[in-house]
Amino acid sequence: MKMLINVPETVVADALRGMASAHPELTVDVENRVIVRRDAPVAGQVALVSGGGSGHEPLHGGFVGPGMLAAACPGEVFTSPVPDQMVRAAAAVDSGAGVLFIVKNYTGDVLNFDMAAELAEDEGIQVAKVLVNDDVAVTDSLYTAGRRGTGATLFVEKIAGAAAQEGRPLEQVESLARRVNEKSRSFGFALSAVTTPAKGTPTFDLPPGELELGIGIHGEPGRERRPMMTSGEIAEAAVDAVLTDLAPRNPVLVLVNGMGATPLLELYGFNAEVQRILRGRGVAVARTLVGNYVTSLDMAGASVTLCEIDEDLLALWDAPVSTPGLRWGM
Repeated sequence: MKMLINVPETVVADALRGMASAHPELTVDVENRVIVRRDAPVAGQVALVSGGGSGHEPLHGGFVGPGMLAAACPGEVFTSPVPDQMVRAAAAVDSGAGVLFIVKNYTGDVLNFDMAAELAEDEGIQVAKVLVNDDVAVTDSLYTAGRRGTGATLFVEKIAGAAAQEGRPLEQVESLARRVNEKSRSFGFALSAVTTPAKGTPTFDLPPGELELGIGIHGEPGRERRPMMTSGEIAEAAVDAVLTDLAPRNPVLVLVNGMGATPLLELYGFNAEVQRILRGRGVAVARTLVGNYVTSLDMAGASVTLCEIDEDLLALWDAPVSTPGLRWGM
């Protein structure tokens, strides 16, 4: 497998150096693996901190900036960051209004963020935590106890980030983040396996002419393998899985998310099928986002995330945001 890297051991550091060069509005600490908005700490604002293994870009470092995260902690590829990174990030962005840790439900992330919260509180930083567990495909996986955190992470970070930007207190920002997670569900599929830099070959065997339904963002196995289907058939399976669990009565946000190697031509075509099915089920769509946001290195495939919203959540979604990976209204 050909990869655009130097050596596997420096992939993350090389990427962080490149990110620093491209985005002077961020402070990128390559050695300590912390990405911070340059104007942090912002007086009177709750600071959102998230992180996880690298390989899911733009999640999370690409979502650092006004209206979203105050800091992000990238781990090694598909490996949780360590508590020291999280504490360093929290200390760098805390203005005294408190810090909200947004944690995807993967065992390493959960344990390390829990430890970091205790260490940060020992340093006098008020910390709250929100767990993202939106994936309906499987109950437990190689990386989790309970549902995995996937595409809803973007909804949580954007909406909670907008609330923090407005100056809402920590308790409100935390409550909003929990509400967004509770109202969100995701389902993903793979058309090809993921290749990590360290391994250099696909992490699982997916024969030509087959796809995997219900995969996670680390290439974890899904709920079933089937012969290749049309875009419309895949959309039916994905939307069915989400709506069976969510059953929204109000309008929804839609995220059609690429896993890293699926062209926008195909993602937009897939979105057309998702929208057709939602109309047929009587589900009103408030906003739609299509693109590569929560990826899995070079995996071909996509995921669908729906979030049932109200007027307050929609206003926060529409609020200005300025990050490398998400930008509007500024």
